[in-house]
This record gives sequence, structure tokens and C-alpha cells, in this order.
Amino acid sequence: MNRLHRSLLGAAMACAFLPATSVAQSASDIRPSPQQIHWQDLEFGVIVHFGTNTFLDREWGDGTADPKVFNPDHVDTAQWARASRAAGARYMVMVAKHHDGFALFPTAQSDYSVKSSPWMGGKGDLVKLASDAARAEGLEFGVYLSPWDRHEPRYHDPKAYDAYYQAQVEELAQHYGPLVEWWLDGAGSAGHVYDFPRYIETLRTYQANAMVFADMGLFEYGDIRWVGQEDGYIRGENWNVIDRHGYERWRPVEVDTPLHDLHWFWHPNDEGTLKSVAKLVDTWENSVGRGGQLMLGIAPDRHGRLPDADVARLDAFGKALRERYGDASNLARHHVATDDNTEAALDGNKDTFWSAPAGSRHATIEVDFGRPVTFDRTLAMEWLDDGQHVRKYAIEVFDGKGWRPVAGAEAIGHMKIDVFPKVTAQRVRLNILSSVGDASIREFQVFNAAALPSR
Repeated sequence: MNRLHRSLLGAAMACAFLPATSVAQSASDIRPSPQQIHWQDLEFGVIVHFGTNTFLDREWGDGTADPKVFNPDHVDTAQWARASRAAGARYMVMVAKHHDGFALFPTAQSDYSVKSSPWMGGKGDLVKLASDAARAEGLEFGVYLSPWDRHEPRYHDPKAYDAYYQAQVEELAQHYGPLVEWWLDGAGSAGHVYDFPRYIETLRTYQANAMVFADMGLFEYGDIRWVGQEDGYIRGENWNVIDRHGYERWRPVEVDTPLHDLHWFWHPNDEGTLKSVAKLVDTWENSVGRGGQLMLGIAPDRHGRLPDADVARLDAFGKALRERYGDASNLARHHVATDDNTEAALDGNKDTFWSAPAGSRHATIEVDFGRPVTFDRTLAMEWLDDGQHVRKYAIEVFDGKGWRPVAGAEAIGHMKIDVFPKVTAQRVRLNILSSVGDASIREFQVFNAAALPSR
């Protein structure tokens, strides 16, 4: 992780991967794959950092740590999965090898791994334990394998290292069940040319449905992209179709940030950096609530367990999200009877959706509560299977004389939460002012977070 000071690969290398059919007529013509739709619906995952850094009080390992320092005495991957699920996460990504090159699985490509540590007599496999625990808890599973390797001598010979990395991809892709995501970190990669076509071909052979995460500058054809920083926030309008050097592709954004400020790995006496529930909820609202994916970093301690304070914070975070945005808090679930089309956006079911009249570029979804109701935010979700169509919208309330806007923007995408000063009104609507193609809305929800108890 820790890509704040990353140096990206050159644009010339990236352009070399442009397929001949990559240029689309327009952004509105580009649609997500079924795998991308599935991944975007997961919305929130965790990424686990654990390794020699944990035992040396480091964030950045230099590849010289003795494998014998890795010796947790109470690894509890089931606890990691339970705590993640309690927070609301739907998938877990395990850092199988960080930049220091120490592998948490018994790779046959190197002795620099858990098989050279005293943990479980050298017979342990953290990736297997994490995968099994995640699936038992109902979480999907993914893998992070750092391209940059500060230990492996072959790293300085690109062809030899390509063979090494490709072989590790093959190991991980074959032996740990279906993978929902493959995480490629670009840190430390300045000046090094990787054979990404070879890596991805190997991954796709065994894991055709895994979404490949990579920074836009690392290589062009990843399935999902980095937001550009690690504070957990999306800024500006969030469009799923990205144009880089004339190459347009559906590439939704993933936002990564750690549970502890600036710390991806566990450190002693670190409770002071633990983010508050209010901060975590605000992060979720500005990542998932802005159409992106939240990847929250969690870190086991030297025993192999998440600290009690971290577990409690994750649990409180999940409860706060359910309290604020759960179905029971959705005011739009209680409304005056309406037509079936509108009902599809108000029913709390993400598998149904409202459709704008054919050929229209402007349409509205209205909620009539039947009585005055106080609220301070709305949540809208676009049905994206045919592409991202909404180009401008407003949230409006009827004040007895006419419709008055209280919020508005351009992109809705997978999800958009709009927060505004609380208002009291009987009627509220999502006014789609402009769309390219017929707009489709999965959900239009209304909430009053100001009425909830503060934490």
C-alpha cells in the first residue's frame, strides 16, 4: 500500500497496451461487464496488512527482515472476518506479499516466506486461513501481490522477475478459491517494466471473474482504478468511463484508506490514530456515497488478532451505517400509493428499477409522504447495466407554491448521497434534468440523519 509518494510508469509503456478496438464512439456507449456490476454492488471491502513489518514497527519493509521475526502466537482469521462483516464489509483482500517480498503463503518460488518462519513450524499459510475465514463469514475474497519486491534478487532482471511473479500469480490463482479482486500496487515501480500482459493472461486463465485493480498510470486496461490518494474521499463528479490517451474504458474507482490514520500495519500504542466512528461514516459517505468502492485497511497485531479497540470501532461503524442508511430509516418506504414504475425506485429492492419514458432526456421520480416529513439527505442509485446516462440532476422539494432545489450535481452512477440543510416537506423528487439515453434509477431513498443520536 502506501502509494502517497509513488512514481508511476511512463505513459509510453502504458500506451503500448492499447487494443485495436479500444476506441468507443462515446462514453455513453461503454457498458460495464457483469463482473464489474457485481463488484460495484459489493461497495465496501477490507484489506489486511500483516507481515514482518508488524513485528518490526514498520510501514515500509526493505526486504532484509529475517523470516524468523514472523511468529504470531494466536492467529485468528475468523476474528478478522467477523469484525469486517460487522462493519458492513462484503469482501476481504489479503496482502499476500508486500513490498518487502515476504510471502504469507508457502510459495515454491522463494524461501522468503512463512515456510522459513517458526510460525506453525513453517507449515502455515496465512492466505489459506484468511480465504477460508472470509468465505465462512459470507465475504468474498481477493489477493494483493506487490509487483515491487525489495528482497528478490531477480527483481533487477526484468525477464527473470517476470517469470517469478507470473509463477506466484499462478499459485495464488489456482489454490485459494474464486477471487473477486486482484490488487496491483504501483509503489516503487519507477523505471521497471513489467510484463503485465503475461501476468493478466495467467490470472484470467484461472480467475476469469477477478477484477484487476491498478492505478491508471500503471497500465491501461485494469478493471478498476485508484482514486489517487489514501484519505478515503472522492472529490468532484465521479464518472465510470475514463479517457486516458484516447482510450475509453469502464473503470470504476476504489478508494483505499486505513482504519488508523496513515498506518496500514499494526504499531504498538497506536490507539490514538484510530479513526472515530464519525470520521469513518463521513469517509463512507464520500466514497461509497459518491459512487465508489471503499477499501478499509485493517491490521492484526503481533498475536495475529485485531486489537480489541479496532474490533469495537468496526462494530460501532457498522451499527452507525445501518442506523443512518438502513431500510428502517428510509423515509421513502412510507409513501402515498404510486404507479408501478415509480414504485420500483422506492421499494428498497436493488434488483428493480424505474425507467424514464423512452426517448426522454428529462424525467422525474416523486415521493409523496402524505404528510409533512423532515429530512436532510437523499440517496439515489443508477441502473448501470446499459451505461451511466444521467448527466445533470436536482433534488427538489415542493414548498406549497412550487418546486425548490435543495441539492444537485451531474453524476449519480452507482450511488450518490446528497446532504443538505434539513427541510420539512410532504413531497420530494429526483429531477433528472439531462441524460444521454434513457435514465434508469434503481433506488431513490430519503433520510433524516439529524434526527439520529450523535456518537
